[in-house]
Amino acid sequence: MTVAVDTQDTIAAIATAAGSAGVGIVRVSGPKAWNIAEALSRLTPVHREARLATLRDDNDEPLDQALVLAFRAPHSFTGEDIAEFHCHGGPIILNRVLRECLHRGARQAQGGEFTQRAFLNDKIDLVQAEAIADLIASTTEAAARSATRSLSGAFSRRVDALFQELVRLRVFVEAAIDFPEEEIDFIAESDVLEQLQSLEDNLSDLLDTARRGRRLRDGLKLVIAGAPNAGKSSLLNQLAEQDTAIVTNIPGTTRDVLREHIQVDGLPLHIVDTAGLRDAPDEIEREGIRRARLEMDSADRILLVVDDSREPRLATADHLARHRDDLPHGVPITLIRNKSDLAGTTPGLAKDDDTAVVCLSAQSGAGLQDLRQHLLAIAGLASADGSDFSARERHVLALEDCADHLERGHAALRHHGAAELIAEDLRMAQDSLGMITGRFSSDELLGEIFSSFCIGK
Repeated sequence: MTVAVDTQDTIAAIATAAGSAGVGIVRVSGPKAWNIAEALSRLTPVHREARLATLRDDNDEPLDQALVLAFRAPHSFTGEDIAEFHCHGGPIILNRVLRECLHRGARQAQGGEFTQRAFLNDKIDLVQAEAIADLIASTTEAAARSATRSLSGAFSRRVDALFQELVRLRVFVEAAIDFPEEEIDFIAESDVLEQLQSLEDNLSDLLDTARRGRRLRDGLKLVIAGAPNAGKSSLLNQLAEQDTAIVTNIPGTTRDVLREHIQVDGLPLHIVDTAGLRDAPDEIEREGIRRARLEMDSADRILLVVDDSREPRLATADHLARHRDDLPHGVPITLIRNKSDLAGTTPGLAKDDDTAVVCLSAQSGAGLQDLRQHLLAIAGLASADGSDFSARERHVLALEDCADHLERGHAALRHHGAAELIAEDLRMAQDSLGMITGRFSSDELLGEIFSSFCIGK
């Protein structure tokens, strides 16, 4: 680990949310924590024992009646001595207790500093540290459950298992390089190719699970696009289950982007309704269309809405061709054939030339459940078995990087059969995995991660 712990430093902060509550907590961690607890409570702390005390300042004036809870290192969350004051939850009281802790030798903790110390003292790994922040920030029950599984070590254990497989394979490869006099037929007398394939299969499964975990955490950005009066705003209102957008028969009613955040069976959806795509007659609507194109560029998926009552037999390819100049390259598209009630078509989900097509009525709601199930399927959650864990974009990128190195090493070994060609790729794959849990990490990465935490965590 490249970051040193200052064992002479004691930090303190209010560990509960801002505002009034029944109970509020002031947390202290570091070598002076127990001395501060004794000075404020006039009691000798006992490890893992909650003691009721009247907290007093330097002038013996009472601050509050509180429970004092103390932990001795290394048997604490941070791995250091910890003291907590469970006070009445008024902001004035908590700030008075915090000021007295600072007066007694602690300093104000920075955001995430308690969790950072737990990581640096090997109480948790980096994935578990991030899971704490994800649990606090969860917006759905499914996201909270997956963050809890990451915090308990579900993600870390799978990464560590792959890490150990890589280590064993590297040992064999490096031995073949270092002791060529043994005249080992590296390919014929070993199962290196089989081990590599097993590694890639296990990594692929982990990567799929991590991608689902990232979607549970971050959600999907869906942009609703299409011509004016196709029913885009009606679709937004149906998905949001409220009248978010104004719906009229006048083309160009929606002139700016409208955003709504909802969830479908635990999947967060960030839905963006956009101005109708057409040659706009005025400058304001043209600006709305420009913004619509910008939103589509950053979308996870575009819901292209067409009025199926006007041209119910028009092929999917023809609809896509009509909007070819408006749709960004590389962003997946689901074609929404709206107004099925007027077109006389059956609501439901189908595939047409590898494009997902959903027939529905945004007016009546027929077919909306098919669309919801489709969204869960593209997020990989339709058949999830409940064992998912939370993951972040950096985790997914690291796993993808690891997969690339294994694939290159596998190809080189299969075509050339030389240990030297795979050794470096195995090392880089191992480094990529190590970045996930913090086996290998930079000060910049740690600073970026822990700075996003709230103060007191």
